[in-house]
Amino acid sequence: MRNGASKIVYRLANAGRPARLAVPNGRRYLSTQREWSTPLAKRITDAINTTGPISIAAFMRQCLTSDEGGYYTSRGAPGSDVFGKEGDFVTSPEISQMFGELLGIWIVTEWLSQGRRSSGVQLMEVGPGKGTLMADILRSVRNFKGFASSIEGIYLIEASPTLRDIQKQKLCGEAPMEECEIGHKSTSTHLGVPVYWTEHIRLLPEVENKAPFIVAHEFFDALPIHAFQSVHSPPPETINTPTGPATLRQPPLPLNGTQWRELVVATNPEPTRESDKNDKKLEFRLALAKSPTPASLVMPEMSPRYKALKSTRGSTIEISPESHTYAQEFARLIGGANPTGKDDSPTRTPAGAALILDYGPSSTIPVNSLRGIKNHQIVSPFATPGQVDLSADVDFTGLAESALNASPGVEVYGPNEQGSFLRSLGIAERAAQLLRNVKDETKRKQIESSWQRLVDRGGGGMGKIYKAMAIVPESGGKRRPVGFGGDVQM
Repeated sequence: MRNGASKIVYRLANAGRPARLAVPNGRRYLSTQREWSTPLAKRITDAINTTGPISIAAFMRQCLTSDEGGYYTSRGAPGSDVFGKEGDFVTSPEISQMFGELLGIWIVTEWLSQGRRSSGVQLMEVGPGKGTLMADILRSVRNFKGFASSIEGIYLIEASPTLRDIQKQKLCGEAPMEECEIGHKSTSTHLGVPVYWTEHIRLLPEVENKAPFIVAHEFFDALPIHAFQSVHSPPPETINTPTGPATLRQPPLPLNGTQWRELVVATNPEPTRESDKNDKKLEFRLALAKSPTPASLVMPEMSPRYKALKSTRGSTIEISPESHTYAQEFARLIGGANPTGKDDSPTRTPAGAALILDYGPSSTIPVNSLRGIKNHQIVSPFATPGQVDLSADVDFTGLAESALNASPGVEVYGPNEQGSFLRSLGIAERAAQLLRNVKDETKRKQIESSWQRLVDRGGGGMGKIYKAMAIVPESGGKRRPVGFGGDVQM
C-alpha cells in the first residue's frame, strides 16, 4: 500500500479462531442471483468453492494483479487513478519532487564512493508507479555529468501494462516503444539512453561488470504474504493399521508439541433470509486451516526467527516469499551469487547498490498487518476485491537476512527512519534553496508542508513510519553509506 495517510492496521477479526472451512452445502440462491461486490469477488468465490480456502498470498495476487479486474492491472480508465489526490493513496514522490531528487543524490554518492566508474551503470526501479520517482531521480542525476554519462540503460520492473504505458509517457514522451527480448524498450527523454521494461527481476540479462543501482520505493508492502499461527499439536485419534485407519478407544494423553497452521481466506455464506440480503456482509473471511498446508510445513522452518516463536502457542507471523526472492536478487546483482564450491571464487566484483524505502517494524516479524485502503481510508482487505489496494508491513530484518544469505559480496545497513535518512541527505537545505526562489505565499506553504510531512515523526508525518535500508558492496564494515552514518568517500 502506498499510503501517505495515518498508518492504522486493520486487525482481522477472529484471525486465530478455528473455523469450519467446508463449502456451504445446499446453496439457496444461484450464484447469478447473489449481488457480488465486484466480478472478481465471484471469480474468487467460485475458485474457493471448487478447491477449498486459499492462502492470503493467492487472494492478494488475484486482487492486485488478476487480468480480470485486478487493482493494478485494471487501473487507467478515467476516475480509476491509483496514485495522488484523485487515487486511493499518495506516495512520497507525489508529495514533493525533493524526495526523488535526494534519492538521485544518494545514488550519486554511492557511485562516487565506489570509484566513479565511467561505464556500465544501470538504473533500476521495481514497482515504478506512474514513473514520477524515476523522472525526479533522472532530473537530479543529469546535473552530475560524469555519472550521467556512465548510465547505459534504465530498467523498470513492472507487471501492469497500464502502468507501463503511463511510465513510458512520463519518461520517454513520444518516443516509440517496441518489444524486445526481456519485454519492451523505448528511449529516455532525460538522458537519451534506452529504457527497458520487464515483468520480473529474474528476466533481466545476466551481464558481468555492471553496476546496478536499484530503487524499491513502496514495493515490498504490496507483495503477497502468507500468515501462520502456532497451535497445539493434537494427539492422534486414529492410527494406521494393515487394514486401514482405526479409531483409538483411549486416545493418548495430550502432547506438549506445537505446529504451524496457515491462516487462509474462506468464503462467508450468502444470506439465507430475505432480511439479510441488504446486509453488506463481506464475502470473505480469515480462518485457521484445519490441517497443515504445504506452506505451513516449509516456510516457518526457513529462519531461526520463525522457529523461535513456534513453541509459543498463539504466535502469529507473516512471511512474504516474493519479498525474500527480490532481496536475494538485489544482492546477487550487486555482489554476485554464492560460490557453488569451496574452491570457487566470487562470480563478480561487487558494484552498485539497492535502496529500499517502505514501512514496517525495524526488527520484529510483522503480524496482523494485512490492510486495505480506498479513497485514502483504511478498509477491510476483503472489501470489494479488485477495487481496494492491499498491503502488509515489510519485514526489514527478513529482507536483510535474505540478502546476506544470497551473496557474500554485500552488506546491509538500516532500517533507518525515513525522516533521519532524508535530513542527512539535506532535505531541509534543499527546501530552503527552493523557498529562496519562490515569492508566492501559497507555493511557499506547499513546499514547507510537503517536506515536513516527509520527515515528521508524528501525526500525519511519514518520517517515523517509513524506513530506509541499503544493500551495498561488502567492505568489511570499513565504509557506511550516506544516510546510514557515513560520508561521501572520493
